[in-house]
Amino acid sequence: MVILGVKAWQIPDAAEALRPLIGDDTCVLPLQNGVEATSQLTEILGESHVLGGLGGIQSYIVGPGHIRHASTEPFLKFGEIGNRSSARTTNLLEAFQRAGVQAEIPPNIDSAIWEKFMFITAMSGVGALTRVSTGIWRSIPETWDMAVAIVKEAESVAMALDIPMSGAESDAVISLIQRLQPNGTVSMQRDIMEGRPSELEVQNGAIVRLGLTVGVPTPVNYFIYHSLLPQEKRARGEFEDIT
Repeated sequence: MVILGVKAWQIPDAAEALRPLIGDDTCVLPLQNGVEATSQLTEILGESHVLGGLGGIQSYIVGPGHIRHASTEPFLKFGEIGNRSSARTTNLLEAFQRAGVQAEIPPNIDSAIWEKFMFITAMSGVGALTRVSTGIWRSIPETWDMAVAIVKEAESVAMALDIPMSGAESDAVISLIQRLQPNGTVSMQRDIMEGRPSELEVQNGAIVRLGLTVGVPTPVNYFIYHSLLPQEKRARGEFEDIT
């Protein structure tokens, strides 16, 4: 088992680098934000070597090789593509549980990935645009409405892509955001604020791009994505500031 912990935009290069590690019985567990990690990996490594997965944790870099997490209940969710049961996912679940990790195999891994996606794109998009902590933008009706709209747009795209959704996921995500500690920020927000390359393209950008493929309007994500895109391009060295 290879647990893939790179940023979502690094997956293609990481997958190529993984080739020497892949044996007949090896599989890769991606834990990236976004909804495209599994498909990107299968294109390079083959479907039989890839699981679907996601993680939930609040963490930050203290120093080189030193990661601190502030989550009260960090968790992992994973499953086979197509949601079939398998010995390897059962064995992996048992290994995580023996190590004290809260892990589960959800009934549908695609639905679980999209529900996490709805949450993180709202947090990232509004946080990166406003550059304030969750409690501040959550307390302002207009920016709160933007977060709710991001969740709803992502849910509409998921349904148009035939992801199994009950319709209750968006309410659950919105309720979760309401309960979060007020002083928090998320990784995409911090990356953008500090001038580093971010996951903008695979978060809010992905909602816009996937929405276009299925004919679902995503106006709030479109606004956030294109508002942040110039700084993203600058962080990636695609152009220099004009003085």
